[in-house]
Amino acid sequence: MALGAGPFGTWERTVAWRYLRNKRKNGGVALIAVISFAAVMLAVFALITVMSVMNGFRAELLGRLLGFNGHVYAQGPLLNGPDRDGVVGRIRAIPGVIQAAPMVEAQAMVIGPSQVSGAIVRGVTPSDLRGMKLISGNIKRGSLAGFGDGEYGGDIVLVGDRMARNLGVTVGDAITLISPSGPATAFGTSTREKDYTVGGIFSVGMSQFDEGFVYMALPQAQLFFGRDTSIDYVEIKVSDPDKAKLIKPAIEQASGPGAFVQDWMDKNASYFNALQVERKVMRLILFILVAIATLNIISALVMLVKNKGRDIAILRTMGASQSAVLRIFIMAGAAIGLAGTLTGLLLGVLFCANIQAIQNFVEWATGAQVFNADIYFLAHVPAKIDWAEVGAIVAISTAMSILATLPPAIRASRLDPVEALRYE
Repeated sequence: MALGAGPFGTWERTVAWRYLRNKRKNGGVALIAVISFAAVMLAVFALITVMSVMNGFRAELLGRLLGFNGHVYAQGPLLNGPDRDGVVGRIRAIPGVIQAAPMVEAQAMVIGPSQVSGAIVRGVTPSDLRGMKLISGNIKRGSLAGFGDGEYGGDIVLVGDRMARNLGVTVGDAITLISPSGPATAFGTSTREKDYTVGGIFSVGMSQFDEGFVYMALPQAQLFFGRDTSIDYVEIKVSDPDKAKLIKPAIEQASGPGAFVQDWMDKNASYFNALQVERKVMRLILFILVAIATLNIISALVMLVKNKGRDIAILRTMGASQSAVLRIFIMAGAAIGLAGTLTGLLLGVLFCANIQAIQNFVEWATGAQVFNADIYFLAHVPAKIDWAEVGAIVAISTAMSILATLPPAIRASRLDPVEALRYE
């Protein structure tokens, strides 16, 4: 028999393929092969889906958090001095800075027709508010018309849509704000109370912002919270949030002596560190799941080697080398793992690409809300496919599948033809 073909040649691939699809007298082997295929497929599918959803959560939360809040915060004596506009102008002139907004921020009680709620009130100039695209670009009802007009900035405010729904108000309705920092009296500090008109309702798609924030004109906030002409901080946004730390020294220098500058990574360090740790642990757990799934290939090949002992002996007596037999069973096992990996990859990508439609279908079919924005802060399940990570998943799954074939393949290659044929 001419077995002179090179390694992984046509005849080796043909034999490996026949062993995989031959069902006669090998129903157990075929069943275990199908189970191995399904296990690898589901493990890869789960790993791609879970990691993509976690990437989506991080990207959505980071994008909305940095779109709603600043990237760098500056406080200091000069920012509350007579040359504040000059200091803010120097900050805006720093390369990479796209916005620097003086701001007042304080807590207040909001009273509406239906409910009383706590809120964070931010005072900002109309021009700076228009530059905050996540707010000005997501006004669902009303508009910015009239915001900042009138004495001390007027009485027009913006509220989040979840807050408006909870309070039972809409555009044009009045709400009452109560500040704990009122004027001092003989009996202590009194509260300050004033009615405002809802001029616009915004929705950024993150529940903690949509139900907890009110925007008013900066002069009105200074008056209402007793700040006189001072501000609480300057909120700075940069073109690339990941480079905020690199721009931070220039902002400190522009803010003058005694300035305190903090970037978003410092301010939210514990939050994002927890997300990062959770992501790493979840990836490790799911990779272990893939490893367990590939171990099923060993069971399939062990039974295949046992049932094909006579065939292996005949191949050896016809001139097949040990390495050829080794390669045949490696290809047979690797084919199961590779097929499961590629199928899992396809299902995972399709699932992530259509995850919102799947969520809508499940909610329609069950009549229940499967993704509560009050708990998860987002209005829908996010998914972001990281193709480098997907490539690593496919490579590791394929490598694990090949490694799982080695013990039974080595055993098959070392099978003694004489012993195998003795009782045939």
